[in-house]
Amino acid sequence: MLHQQLPLIERGSDGPFGRLLVPALVLGAGLSMSMLLLVAAQPVLAGAAVLGSAIAAFVADRRSAIRPTMPGALASGLDFSLVGAALGLASEPAALTDGDGRLLIANAAYRERFGSSRPPLGLASDEGSLQGLEAARSMAWRDGAGCAGGIETDAGAVPVTVERAGASGGFLLWRFPDPALADPLTLAVKRAEGVMGERLAAAGIMVAVIDSNGVLVSGNTLFDSRALGAGQEHGSVPFRDLIRAGDDQRMQLRGEGDNAAVLRGIYLPLDPDAESGAGTFLILENGDGTSLNQAANVQALLDVLPVGLALVDRDGRFVTLNQAFRQAAGLSSGATPVYPGDLVVKEDKAAVADAVRRNARGPAMSGDLAVRLARLPGEPVALTIAGLRGLGDAVVLLLLKDNSEEAKLKRQVAQATKMQVVGQLAGGVAHDFNNILTAIIGHCDLMLMRHTPGDSDYDDIQQIKSNSNRAAGLTRQLLAFSRQQTLRPQVLQLPDVISEVSHLLKRLLGETVELVVKHGRNLGPVRADPGQLEQVIINLAVNARDAIALKGSGMLTIQTYSVRADQVAELGSDILPVDDYSALSVSDTGCGIAANVLGKIFEPFFTTKEVGKGTGLGLATVYGIVKQSGGFIFADSKVGEGTRFVIYLPVFREEAGAAKSRSPVAAKKDELWGSGNVLLVEDEANVRSVAERALSRHGYSVTTADNGEEALDILGRGGDFVLLISDVVMPGMDGPTMVAEARKSRPGLKILFMSGYAEEQLRNSIDIEDVNFLAKPFSVTDLAEATRRAIGPK
Repeated sequence: MLHQQLPLIERGSDGPFGRLLVPALVLGAGLSMSMLLLVAAQPVLAGAAVLGSAIAAFVADRRSAIRPTMPGALASGLDFSLVGAALGLASEPAALTDGDGRLLIANAAYRERFGSSRPPLGLASDEGSLQGLEAARSMAWRDGAGCAGGIETDAGAVPVTVERAGASGGFLLWRFPDPALADPLTLAVKRAEGVMGERLAAAGIMVAVIDSNGVLVSGNTLFDSRALGAGQEHGSVPFRDLIRAGDDQRMQLRGEGDNAAVLRGIYLPLDPDAESGAGTFLILENGDGTSLNQAANVQALLDVLPVGLALVDRDGRFVTLNQAFRQAAGLSSGATPVYPGDLVVKEDKAAVADAVRRNARGPAMSGDLAVRLARLPGEPVALTIAGLRGLGDAVVLLLLKDNSEEAKLKRQVAQATKMQVVGQLAGGVAHDFNNILTAIIGHCDLMLMRHTPGDSDYDDIQQIKSNSNRAAGLTRQLLAFSRQQTLRPQVLQLPDVISEVSHLLKRLLGETVELVVKHGRNLGPVRADPGQLEQVIINLAVNARDAIALKGSGMLTIQTYSVRADQVAELGSDILPVDDYSALSVSDTGCGIAANVLGKIFEPFFTTKEVGKGTGLGLATVYGIVKQSGGFIFADSKVGEGTRFVIYLPVFREEAGAAKSRSPVAAKKDELWGSGNVLLVEDEANVRSVAERALSRHGYSVTTADNGEEALDILGRGGDFVLLISDVVMPGMDGPTMVAEARKSRPGLKILFMSGYAEEQLRNSIDIEDVNFLAKPFSVTDLAEATRRAIGPK
């Protein structure tokens, strides 16, 4: 808008006399001068004065005659660059024309709305609008100002005002004001949604504009985010439905729930003389409470709480953090993050920021969010986010618990579960593989009975049997891992086992590894298989040797010591039960094990060695043997310093009167032959065939059955059997069920079970007295010896 109004100079018409006034005055002055010169006796100068005055009068008359015909712009000396700059300051369309309506200059708003070359008189789109523009121009030219409304143009209906401008009044200033700007409600809406509304929102002040019916027509972003719910929009919801009004201009936002913060509202009516109707509400925090970020006693109270707490303001910035929160988040004492998203990894930042924003506005809610901390990205943690109302600056509460111990326990439980599942799978595979190996080894033994050393096939058969025995050793490792191998437990002392194996360890370790053995006092006895316990020590020693080799040389320390029940209680372990233990520690000064690998070392087939240099069953076998012996094993390692394995075996206490010797009668080599009828029950045809031929060669009369039902039918038909040899796991009726039924009619029948599962496990699950076991795979000689022992001496 052009704010400066130039003064208008009104001029009347002088007529013909006004035009001759100046020449007459000039001519009169010249005649007066000539008369004075004549009186002074100067006739020549008097004549010259008369001639000069006549010429001057003629020139003055001509200038007065041509002045009205000169262009207005030229006559006034108008500076168009200055006028253009002034019009450019106006936000409404404006243009400057001459008296006939020819366009001289227009501002950017005019060119944008109507085009750059169309004069104001050419904007009308119908005859009536053209007449209105002409009337406004004529009125302005005549009276100095004119106006017209409802002028139809290609850009819509517009009003127009025309003013006569310029020092000589030879120009017309055309303005096309926006009719909406004349409406106070429209102006209030624009202010609320514009820069003013955003600045108030940044200061924490909400703005709401209502019409005369009390309907919300606009609001700034802060009000919309806090007050409007789903499906609520401007122009459709009454303002009273968004608030709960109280006394003394106090109110609450319904969208923030029953516990919403108490706010203070200031009503500004659009009509200064009215007390109600359309107007603007300014809503701000009540301000009666004390701001939490300024209360030192609140910070001291938060710091003594064991739960990690943090308060966040409406902009998503931390207000305060207690010490437990810093510890759980892995922050140093001096580090203070700005936003909650700064605590988590990049992938979780958006989720945390969104959750904080949702809880900062709207009803007070709470929920848990699984995130990974930037300083501790290995384990996800639960971040509880809750909305707060009525606590000043703090609008969001964050709770973070230091669950590192809980996460460690979960990993241990998950590892134990995984090991159990893998162990069951390994045990099943080993059981089936043992049946195959039994057939292979048995056939090799039968062939060797027909060949003597020096025969062309003797060496090949021996090679087949040797490889089969190696495969059998692999299955024993699988069964050891799955805790299903056959153990021969004895009551023993750990120092005795270490003494037996120490001479072998010295040869295995070599000259670069120093072996140190230490024994504690008051060690309690343990019940374990000495052979398998030796295997545990050898496996750990070999791994230590390989780790030390990477550093060149080092030390291996094997130590035994007692651990009392009260000492176990002080450890606070969730895995190790409170009891008395004899502990075996194997530590080395090797390269150590990385933390991300330490949790996998007991998994089967996991190895860090090169291809072909490790089966991955060494530590898995150790784990299985220790667990099957009722013990516990723990590993601790630091990269570059070494590794330490600790095995806890419970102290064995035998109840009074419960010690019964189970020393079986050992069969001599020359007493493997026997006689009598033997009933052989085996579902695997290959194993059944080998066992039948082996028993027949040793003098027994063999009757076979491939399942339990068939065996019971044979027993039901009569016959005298000195021994029943049966597999344990068979389709249909299994071995123990079949034996239980057979013992009903033949209580004295002697039993020999064949199985690839552990004898100890089978004895615990089979409630049958006077039975013997033979572990698969077995040789012909093993079967003959077991049969002889089961039948008893002759």
